[in-house]
Amino acid sequence: MRPPQTDRCELCGRDKPLTFHHLIPRKMHRKRKVRERFDREEIVSRGIWVCRLCHRQIHRFHDQQTLALELNTRDALMRETRMAGFLAWARKQR
Repeated sequence: MRPPQTDRCELCGRDKPLTFHHLIPRKMHRKRKVRERFDREEIVSRGIWVCRLCHRQIHRFHDQQTLALELNTRDALMRETRMAGFLAWARKQR
């Protein structure tokens, strides 16, 4: 089950239409590395609500495996160097 939708992007904080970002990408759900590390419920439900701008950047900067194994939390995404720089810029946009 997905977490409830928020009013603002969970990364940049902008009030825009939101999409659900699976912190463990769906393409990785059947991979052994992922199944060994996370239980089924966590694999399916772990995610955040983000604006389209942030969602595009997440997938532009990182491949599916990196997202699943290293950047699978909101905090990890926000700390990643390229994403942190992008978020500083995005927060200034309307």
